Amino acid sequence: MQSRVSIRKDRAINARAETLTEKPLFRTVFQKRRCLIPASGYFEWKTTGKKKQPFFIHQGELIAFAGLWETWAKGDEPISSCTIITTAADETMRALHERMPVILPPASFATWLDPLTAQPELLNLLQPAHGLSVYPVGPQVSNVRNQGPALVAPIADPFQA
Repeated sequence: MQSRVSIRKDRAINARAETLTEKPLFRTVFQKRRCLIPASGYFEWKTTGKKKQPFFIHQGELIAFAGLWETWAKGDEPISSCTIITTAADETMRALHERMPVILPPASFATWLDPLTAQPELLNLLQPAHGLSVYPVGPQVSNVRNQGPALVAPIADPFQA
């Protein structure tokens, strides 16, 4: 039987850091099933008037989002899913969006993954990342059929033109 990665069965793609210990949906998962979600960066869109401009956000190296994982059943088939934890955006990111994913520094990976880490220590890790690079990219990122390094190539900011 093969499992597949999916969004959570309730379609909660992101989990708010501020409510992890309160929401029944995430309370137990937060204590027992934490994970790291590797990425080279992520995209955020800014809308000005009728224009919707994608931006690429990264640190120049592989990053890891703080995540939670779960396995649930859909009939006889087990489904593995994960969710990214978000927090309030820092000053840099707030120009694009009021929230941002929690990006954990490598020094905290073991603490985050350790099932014995106390809740207060875990919550202290859920802070906005600093030192992110942000630049506009082409609209091709809005189509999942498009692939390749050209998607993260910087372009001139059309909002500044």
